[in-house]
Amino acid sequence: MSTLEVIVATIGRAHGLRGEVALTLRTDQPEERLQDGTAFAVEVGGRPRTLTVAGTRLQQDRWYVRFAEVSDRTDAESLRGIDLALAVDEEVEADEDPDAWYPSQLEGLAVRHVDGRELGTVTGIEHYPAQDLLVVRTPDRRRVQLPLVEQLVPEVDLEAGVVLADPPGGLFEALPEGEQGPDPETSAPPRSTR
Repeated sequence: MSTLEVIVATIGRAHGLRGEVALTLRTDQPEERLQDGTAFAVEVGGRPRTLTVAGTRLQQDRWYVRFAEVSDRTDAESLRGIDLALAVDEEVEADEDPDAWYPSQLEGLAVRHVDGRELGTVTGIEHYPAQDLLVVRTPDRRRVQLPLVEQLVPEVDLEAGVVLADPPGGLFEALPEGEQGPDPETSAPPRSTR
């Protein structure tokens, strides 16, 4: 049996005085993955710690959680930015949704333009509130952030080991040798055309 570590949520700001925290979800199954009694092994300030879900609630499309081990705002605030991850059975997950994938499965995959050109290799995913960004290392060793949205990443084929991309023009093109763009210190401000 092969297991996969899945990030369920990232802990946000403390909410209230009794240890509740806001969550940024990273799963489309929060009801299943954040059930009362679910325990998460985390590291806080370099020390291992267990956080056990004692209750969740949804308010204005935002998830909040209470942990049995956290009873005040100060402790809750120390958890900010921590990822809550669970080990899941890879085969069971694939059977439930064959088109689903997890960020850890993307690392190392080749990135190809829809026209067939090699663009690079996935080195990671960065999570932001608006959208996730696929981090791609190009053949010339540049780091490019590609928004992970269906219009720009129409297909992820885990079996073939390929991510198909349709990036906007200029995103993956290197500047010509010697051109680094205008120097903000020495460039003249743009002229007004009024």
